[in-house]
Amino acid sequence: MILPCIDLMDGKVVQLVQGRDKALEGDAPLEMLRKFAAFPEIQVIDLDAAMGKGENSALVELLASRARCRVGGGVRTAERAGRLVEQGAHRVIVGTAAFTPALAQIAEAVGPERILIALDSKGGKVVVKGWQEATEFTAEQVIQRLEPYCSGFLCTYVDKEGMLQGTDLEWFRRLRAATRHEITAAGGITTIAEIRELAAMGIHAALGMAIYTGRLDLDELAELQ
Repeated sequence: MILPCIDLMDGKVVQLVQGRDKALEGDAPLEMLRKFAAFPEIQVIDLDAAMGKGENSALVELLASRARCRVGGGVRTAERAGRLVEQGAHRVIVGTAAFTPALAQIAEAVGPERILIALDSKGGKVVVKGWQEATEFTAEQVIQRLEPYCSGFLCTYVDKEGMLQGTDLEWFRRLRAATRHEITAAGGITTIAEIRELAAMGIHAALGMAIYTGRLDLDELAELQ
């Protein structure tokens, strides 16, 4: 499955490089949904919520009411996870909270089947709090321990995020060998060949910058579904 990404910041659709620098703005959120209509599911990330700088709740609710969305960004409490599900989120993406006692509470509140855990890797280590803090462990070390709390993992190779330089297929191959849960790859995916190789591993692809810059054609991607 290919998942186009809608990242929200200050009420706008944006694309960042490595989670820091804004590279571009997309069209209005509903126009982006129209462009992505051929895809079965959309990935929506509230960047402001992820970074603790407010949130874009009204936009998230609007998008989740119009399309099947997995929603992330700042999901650090059972209350926020529950609210996103009430707003229409098909699944919620839990990052920072996956490494706190809140994870068990979130899983109890909405059910592991509605949870994707974000394992974001930078410099070989899992990073949290909007990719601003590094932990001391690797994704491969923790992935099996987290399986009971989720139905899948969103694994982002932050080192290449937004850079259009390709991703690290070997890292994803190691993750695939470590779990039987669903995996979605993100971070630097730039070519159809990479998407095909990930699909051959049984891994979904979440696409951002390559779509927004036109490096990947939406019609061609839709045919791969």
